[in-house]
Amino acid sequence: MRFALSGVGLAAAVLLAAPPAFADEIGCVSTAFKLLGPNHKVCIEAFDDPEVKGVTCHLSRPRTGGLEGMVGLAEDPSDSSIACRQVGPIELPKDLDEGGVVFSERRSPLFKRLRVHRFLDKDRNVLIYLVISDKLVDGSPKSSISSVPIMPWNAR
Repeated sequence: MRFALSGVGLAAAVLLAAPPAFADEIGCVSTAFKLLGPNHKVCIEAFDDPEVKGVTCHLSRPRTGGLEGMVGLAEDPSDSSIACRQVGPIELPKDLDEGGVVFSERRSPLFKRLRVHRFLDKDRNVLIYLVISDKLVDGSPKSSISSVPIMPWNAR
């Protein structure tokens, strides 16, 4: 028996295959008052690279408030910013996934995700993290990058 995935079924399968988001919320700042539901906000979250020990990234991203935001039906804007830093000795795995997704978070009920991809610039000995917002139907060109030079780490 064969099963064919419709457009919605295919979208659901793609979203389920994405890695989960594991970030700690650092804090939020309200940017617009909403009479009903939570205010619009910009929030800062931190996550550690799951494959490269010694690197932590901080994301800032908007959250839509109001009634739609309160019940989870809002589509958050694509604007995001990233800053990654070396926080300990960097340990690169031998089979580092070039362009691999190291963080993923849902930005709308079905079709939009925020993703962080990691690249290695071997010539310059630098890790590069790219944050983008993608949509199955119409992706967003909005992006931000952060570079982490791989440096010796001296514990004090």
